[in-house]
Amino acid sequence: MLTIRLFRIGRKNQPAFKIVVTDKRRSSTRGRFVEEVGIYNPLTKQRNIKGDRVKYWISQGAQPSPTVHNMLVTDKVIEGKKIAKHKLVPAKTPVESQPEATPTETVPEATEEKAQTS
Repeated sequence: MLTIRLFRIGRKNQPAFKIVVTDKRRSSTRGRFVEEVGIYNPLTKQRNIKGDRVKYWISQGAQPSPTVHNMLVTDKVIEGKKIAKHKLVPAKTPVESQPEATPTETVPEATEEKAQTS
């Protein structure tokens, strides 16, 4: 399955990303990708996306990652809603307090066990 995702390039503390089409089963490390379809620099917010190639690969069945999908929607390469990258944790409901066993209830059980073993 093909996917359109980010491939990190650049030096330490100076990230830059290639937008590449790669096989999801393979890692995109070491430059193993099908085609480079754009570049993104988060420090300068510069994006250069080849829209026609992205549309071609999507028509061939490639799925963009959530981050790339949001970039494509922002640049109006594709239409649709943005995908939430971070899942929200639902609010925890308060747990009803259960009556706990009192220590006096457990003591007779322990004495009964001792009486049975003796």
